[in-house]
Amino acid sequence: MSRKHAGKSEHERAIVVGVLDADRRRVARAGRCCCRCMECYCDVLVLRHPVKGSADEAALAASIPVLNAGDGTGEHPTQALLDLYTIRAELGGEAPAGKTVTLVGDLKNGRTVHSLAMLISRGDFKGVRLCYVTPPELRMPDYIKDHIKKTTGGALEQKEEGDLATALKSADVVYVTRVQKERFEKEEDYDKVKGAYVLTAALLTAHAKAKMAVLHPLPRVDEIATDCDDDPRAAYFRQMKNGMYVRMALLALALGVPPP
Repeated sequence: MSRKHAGKSEHERAIVVGVLDADRRRVARAGRCCCRCMECYCDVLVLRHPVKGSADEAALAASIPVLNAGDGTGEHPTQALLDLYTIRAELGGEAPAGKTVTLVGDLKNGRTVHSLAMLISRGDFKGVRLCYVTPPELRMPDYIKDHIKKTTGGALEQKEEGDLATALKSADVVYVTRVQKERFEKEEDYDKVKGAYVLTAALLTAHAKAKMAVLHPLPRVDEIATDCDDDPRAAYFRQMKNGMYVRMALLALALGVPPP
């Protein structure tokens, strides 16, 4: 929704074509042709696809800018940009420099946390730390952690923590993701880990810093209790609004629209 509104608000000639929840077999079979066809009708192609790496393939096939709006369990770079913007807006200064960013939930399949972690590693954020809170079955993939280690020369601290209350004590940012049922082949595997971590108002009151921010890419299931919503540290609705503005800026950049 934010991408469509961003397209309408940013420039009248911006036609954004989104392939949302694309049929895996149909688009995989005719993906390159599909991209070449759609570029005849638009200026920018925004692609969401269930197959990891599909955005890269689309970018190679198309002659117009392609924005990755999520490729399966791969990445979600536009979300990472708005997340980083929100972190800076909420904490000020040079954040996330010198801060602890705690990622909670399904870190194995969560493309938003993959992109955010790698984006943080590419910035000149001195003293930033990443903490991973997740069930053993859903840990951050080794290739992500290895990429971060290589990119920063090991300077960016990464640690795993099994207890949410313990992690909250040092967290400046808590980024919560839902455990998505569609990522599991067997329902019993999903049932085993769903609800493993639930952030509540009581947990925030007892363990979190007075100045910190809670983020979530939304929509949520039950991993953040609704009693957190009125806490001033709950930034996820502001985060969603920021998404429209960040995507407006991305569309302007892709279209070569000069800044005001």
